[in-house]
Amino acid sequence: MKQGATTNGESPSRLIDARIEELDDWRGKTLSHVRALIKQTDPEVVEEWKWRGVPVWSHHGIICTGETYKSVVKLTFAKGASLEDPSGLFNSSLEGNTRRAIDLHEADEVDEDAFKTLIRAAVALNRSSAR
Repeated sequence: MKQGATTNGESPSRLIDARIEELDDWRGKTLSHVRALIKQTDPEVVEEWKWRGVPVWSHHGIICTGETYKSVVKLTFAKGASLEDPSGLFNSSLEGNTRRAIDLHEADEVDEDAFKTLIRAAVALNRSSAR
């Protein structure tokens, strides 16, 4: 797996590790779980740390971000409006023309197969747009 640019000498992957450790609750576990799914689905994914502390996963462009709030882990897909979502994972930011998001709450389970399908579709869309 490639690394994105560093912040304060720390690699983005290490900064994401630190964020997960810092959360030390369901949000950290959820972020860690979806991160693992992203890395399993796309071994060439680049982890980045942007906008003063937002984990970002990219491959020929941003796939998604992983923001954490008090009651939600928000996975925002940069080009989500252009992705098919037959499983209905997108449940937030539905009104926009570009992005779509998945809000995960404490008791939510991730449909791993559907999530991996979205990741693959986002990478394919990024590749087609990069040409």
